Amino acid sequence: MKKFLPLILFIVLVGFLYVGLGLDPKKLPSPLIGKAFPNLQVEDFNTAEIYAVQDKLQGKISLVNVWASWCVTCRAEHEMLMQIAETNSLQMLGVNYKDTKKDGNIFLTRLGNPYDLIVFDQSGKLGLELGVYATPETFIIDQQGIIRFKRIGELTPRIWWEQITPLINQLENNIR
Repeated sequence: MKKFLPLILFIVLVGFLYVGLGLDPKKLPSPLIGKAFPNLQVEDFNTAEIYAVQDKLQGKISLVNVWASWCVTCRAEHEMLMQIAETNSLQMLGVNYKDTKKDGNIFLTRLGNPYDLIVFDQSGKLGLELGVYATPETFIIDQQGIIRFKRIGELTPRIWWEQITPLINQLENNIR
């Protein structure tokens, strides 16, 4: 039996590696799905006004996008966010994460501003409450301020049409 112990341990280790390497890191389960969006006092990016973020989410379906000017993937997904803003009625809230206002403004001036509201989260406090793993991250929040969807990584047309649009339609139909 002692002869086979290293072999058995090796097989178990290979099994764990096989399963672990097959997981998609963009599909990390979020413990926040089905829970209320964190109700923190936040600073408005443009006006420096302080408000409770939950107050801005109540009664509307919202797309919350965590972004930063230093994030290469955020730059890649920005055109998609601009298209969503032009063609959809949902509220779009940006969270400028661990950035500076100067760099954030340059980013938005060059690429356009798809957001109805922007939270300035320089310290990363809201990001921490949201469990931000990497930028960009996108959340869909229902009319009651409950997180219904989380995406880590670039928001692509395929994800928008196959995953998010059906969810938004379902959420809209639940209030009618």
